[in-house]
Amino acid sequence: MVEELVAAGVSVASVGLVYVMTGARVVKQYERGVVLRLGRLRPEVRGPGFTMIVPFVDRLRKVNIQIVTLPIPAQEGITRDNVTVRVDAVVYFKVVEAADAIIQVEDYRFAVSQMAQTSLRSIIGKSDLDDLLSNREKLNQGLELMIDSPAIGWGVQIDRVEIKDVSLPETMKRSMARQAEADRERRARVINADAELQASKKLAQAAEVMSEQPAALQLRLLQTVVAVAAEKNSTLVLPFPVELLRFLERAQQGGPPQQPVRAQESASQRSARPDEPRQVGESGEPAAPQQAPAAPWSAVPEQSADVREPVAPPSNEPPAGSKTRQD
Repeated sequence: MVEELVAAGVSVASVGLVYVMTGARVVKQYERGVVLRLGRLRPEVRGPGFTMIVPFVDRLRKVNIQIVTLPIPAQEGITRDNVTVRVDAVVYFKVVEAADAIIQVEDYRFAVSQMAQTSLRSIIGKSDLDDLLSNREKLNQGLELMIDSPAIGWGVQIDRVEIKDVSLPETMKRSMARQAEADRERRARVINADAELQASKKLAQAAEVMSEQPAALQLRLLQTVVAVAAEKNSTLVLPFPVELLRFLERAQQGGPPQQPVRAQESASQRSARPDEPRQVGESGEPAAPQQAPAAPWSAVPEQSADVREPVAPPSNEPPAGSKTRQD
């Protein structure tokens, strides 16, 4: 009899131990436990460590409260200035209310993902291309507010939202490259013009200083010759020395330049030409000789006199080919 009681006690103890072991749970440090007893939510949320539930009556669901990194797939949209772009982003969020994350939404991860995609497309349609490329911080804040508004009721807190990449069409990339190239070329031209202006002012000052000392120009020329000869890849030809140029300059400034005199051809020389026809006037008298063409300029003036050909006295004989009047 006693043995039967002992065996029954051992059996009851074994069943009780198994029952207790079935209700034992361990919640990790980065988790929180939500208990549902017969389908009803228990008000207390189990913290990390060892905890007990009623087997076959309670159900424990663990919720991760770590920050979750959720990538948003690339969304294609049209910006406010009618440019088609593809934008992808990433969302960082965490659960702050474990009970709401279990009760209020079926799958909070999927809900946050869909809300992030919708908000990203909305941000693309409300923004310009320049804002997407250069003003991303402001867009990130706006996107965070759009996602965080409905996520608060789900027990989820949006920690940060970042736009990762903006993909542009190839035609738009080429257009932007041409625009940047034109802008850089404009700035380069402005810089070159400014440099030319400054250089011209300095050259004018240098010329003014050299004009006071003529030897300075010769020294500057010799320095230029030395600089050119240092490269050893150029040939410099000086056909005459600089002193000769100075001598010619002083000679030209010393005396008045000689005026060239046109050489006139005398009438006797002109009449000596047998092949030149002589002009005869209407009255039968030879016409006055015309002035000879100007001779080439000469450095030495020639002594010449304006000599006209003497006119022969009229004769009684009529000229050849004319009719005589008979009384």
